[in-house]
Order: sequence, then C-alpha cells, then structure tokens
Amino acid sequence: MTYDYIIVGAGSAGCILADRLSASGEHSVLLLEAGGKDSSPWFRVPVGFAKLYYNPTCNWMYYSEPEPELAGRRIYAPRGKVQGGSGSINAMIYVRGQARDFDDWAAQGNDGWSFAEVLPYFRKLESHPLGDTEFHGANGPIHISPMKGHTHPICDVFIEGCQELGYPRCEDFNGRDFEGAGLYDVNTRNGQRCSSSFAYLHPALSRSNLSIEHHALAQRVLFDEEKRATGVVIRQHGIERSFTARKEVILAAGAVDTPKLLQLSGVADRALLARHDIPLAHELPAVGRNLQDHLCVSYYYRAKVPTLNDELGSLSGKLKLGIQYLLTRKGALSMSVNQAGGFFRGDDSLEHPNLQLYFNPLSYQIPKNGRASLKPEPYSGFLLCFNPCRPTSRGTIEIASKDPADAALIRPNYLSTEKDIDEVIQGSRLIRKLMSAPALKGITVEEVLPGPSVHDEAGMLRYFRENAGSIYHLCGSCAMGDDPATSVVDKRLKVHGIEGLRIVDASIFPNVTSGNTNAAVMMVAEKGADLILADD
Repeated sequence: MTYDYIIVGAGSAGCILADRLSASGEHSVLLLEAGGKDSSPWFRVPVGFAKLYYNPTCNWMYYSEPEPELAGRRIYAPRGKVQGGSGSINAMIYVRGQARDFDDWAAQGNDGWSFAEVLPYFRKLESHPLGDTEFHGANGPIHISPMKGHTHPICDVFIEGCQELGYPRCEDFNGRDFEGAGLYDVNTRNGQRCSSSFAYLHPALSRSNLSIEHHALAQRVLFDEEKRATGVVIRQHGIERSFTARKEVILAAGAVDTPKLLQLSGVADRALLARHDIPLAHELPAVGRNLQDHLCVSYYYRAKVPTLNDELGSLSGKLKLGIQYLLTRKGALSMSVNQAGGFFRGDDSLEHPNLQLYFNPLSYQIPKNGRASLKPEPYSGFLLCFNPCRPTSRGTIEIASKDPADAALIRPNYLSTEKDIDEVIQGSRLIRKLMSAPALKGITVEEVLPGPSVHDEAGMLRYFRENAGSIYHLCGSCAMGDDPATSVVDKRLKVHGIEGLRIVDASIFPNVTSGNTNAAVMMVAEKGADLILADD
C-alpha cells in the first residue's frame, strides 16, 4: 500500500505529526505503532503510571548494559510500547527547559531552533490557565494544569524551607523566571492524562486520509538506488508487510529505537554494520552516538506529620482516594506524585541553575526485581531527589544483532566526566542543606536513606553510584547539526545524505534540556510538522 507520509512510532511526537500532516486532507498518512491501543483506563488516570511502570504489555522495559561508574549495574530504561509512547506512561511533569538549552541548539549550526524561535511552538501546543500570554498559549491541544492549590500540604513546607535559606520561589517553571522552588505543572485535563495521543491523535483518527497500524514492529527502511527512502517493512502478527511512501518516511520511534532502525536499515557507522553483516546503504557514523540522559538519586525521610504514605499505604486510604477521584476527578490520583521541586545552582559562582529537584509527599522504593509495584514505605515519609540538568557524559545506542526483535544495546556511559561527578557532590550537599532549614527540620524524624553514616563526599558519591537511576530522559542519539560526521539530521530534520527521510523525536536533541523532556519532544513535533509541510 502507498501513502504520502509514513510515520514510524506513535509516541509523543508521532501522534502530533499524524494529526498535523493529515489535517488539510490533502495528504495520506500512515502511522506505524509497535504496541497496542491506549484503551485501558490506567492510561487516563494520572497516578496510573505506577501500574504501567513494569508492565510489558505497554512498556519495552529496556535496561542499559552494565554501567562501569554505577557499580556495574544495569539501569532500568522504561519506554512506551503503546499508542502515545512514553507520553502514555510517564509522570506528566510539564517543563520546557531553560532558554539557553535551545539557544545552545541553535549555536550548534541549527538556525531556527533558538528559544525565541521555538517558543511559538510551545505556545501553539498548549492550553494554559493563564491564557494567551508571552510565555503561554490558550488554544492548543495539550492542556496544562498547575498543581498549585491541590498538592499535599507538606509540599508547602518544602517551599517554605527553601525560602528560609534564601532561595527564590518560582511561580511558573515555564515562565520568565526558571530558578527557585515551586510546584510543577502537569499535562492533564479535568484530572485525566492529556497525552498527545488523547489530545491530537484520537480526534484525528476519524479522518479518511489517516491510517494507523498497531503491533507493527518496523524491520527496516527501504531505499532506492538514488538513496531516497521509499518505504518501510514491518512485522505484524508474524507476517512481514511493506508500505510505500510517495513523499517521506518520518522516524519518530524515540531515542533508542530510531537509531536502532537506522542501523538495521544500513544507515550507520560502516564498521558497526560490517560486524552484523548488514549491507551499507549510507555511511553516517553519528547514528546512535551522543546519547544523553538525566540521572537521579533519592534521599528518604521519616516524617512527623502525615504524608501520602498514610493514604496510599492502606486499603481504606486507597478506596477513599479512589472514590474521591471517581466522583470529582480531584485528589491525589489526579496528579503526579512529583509535586514540588525546582531548579537550583549547586555552586553560587554558576550563571544558571544546574540541578533539578523533586520533592515527593510519598516515599517508595523502586523495585529491583522487576515486579510491577511502587509500594509506599510503611511509615509517614517523603523523599527528596536531584539530577544534574545538563550532564556532559555521552553514550551510545547500538544494535545487538541484525534481528529487529532484539533490543538495542544501551550504554549511557554515566558519570564519565569530572563535571558530572562534581555535580553529584553539589546535588548531595544541596539536599542536606535544604533539609537543615527550620521548616523541614520541624517535620522530619530522621533521614532513613542514606542516613547519618553517609556524611562526606566519598560516601555521597558512593551512595549515588550504588543507588542512582535514570529519570527516563534519553535523547540525542541522532543529533541535529550541520556536520554529517558528528550529527544525523540537519536543521530541517532531514537525514544527512538521504532524500525523503526525516527524524522527529527526542533523538535529534543536540543537548538534553534542563528538565523533563516530554514538552520539548512535543515542541519538536509541532515545528517538525511545519518544516515537512513547508517542503512539500
């Protein structure tokens, strides 16, 4: 079958592309998704991400290769395997990043991607309660809900403690000022997840010129003799099928599976392809390189006051919250557990914030056995965690074999630079400093983990190495830039040296943004759709 555009991946970016490219009715669009539909009610309930965190039916549940600087551990890397992609299973924190993040994109040979130039696309995709302002949009498909006024009361104590130590309060992390402590916004609507699948794709699927194939695992991109992408081969229910694209093939499979698909298709480093006996279609050595991620660690505290542990830790508490949610679409189940936090400078000499913090009115251990449970600790507790905003460590994504069913080898190469190690110490000291604030000391019984035995830099770094995990912001593995030796796509998101092939997802980030990445991915999709239609 033949379509004008074929999009590989119905994730946060792919759903937006499918909507925007089919909106005029002039173009036929095929959307390919390796997972199933997002029809379970758990995809709607914000706190449902806890049920999806280790669910293989909607989550690829990837793991990194053993990380040398993290005690040889394999780090969990969940990725959405469902319509809506990772935007269907994430914690919904809506943060764009600092303006300088995007200015740095532009400075790397990517004209058109400065913050001033991408801000209109952020505004285009959102409906914000503040309305149509300099920094917000009022009519976009993605509804943004500030959690202010709805969070657990203990979150206000965290902000009070930060202010006691002289840190500013930030009223809007997506506004003019970025630095300080505050309450996060989430992409929800009427107490329900507002993913790009629900907001963009579901309404668009009624169009006759838009088709979607579920359970369609892409095997390879097809090329003609002129190095033009002509279609995609998939495997669906055990059968191989081919689809042809008249205009473009667009890869939106994410930071892990987009470079994997390019490598399977013969677009990669020549030596890598030779090792796996894959014919070279076009040599592009940067495919799968420049991988970046945010790495975080949590500090656990026993509280003198009730927290969400008390409500979610008992059957009666869960029933009460469940009834409240069903009747009102409000309460703890309507929000993320990542309610408060902010952006801080770990060193006063720095010009910009370099650390992101999360304050959760709930404390839970991430299961180490792969079981689908995020169970609250059996006491009143909360946790405070941090991650460096702009790590400089760079890793790789490489195919494990020529079999598309085999997961790629993920090597983030965490903590491979002195800067990243220094920021681990900065973040650890910042948490201890914040917990010394009178407001926070007043509600704290003790630090449970790592506890008083960890008190010097060596101990802090050891705790981080043994306990840190990904915060699931993998990006950069098909970076945008003007040099084919070090990047994969140009500023119009076209793959270097190949006609009719673009990439529109987190893999094109030249550098990771300061904060949660889903908002930036959706912005890339909005801008990418405009670029594609302008070149039509």
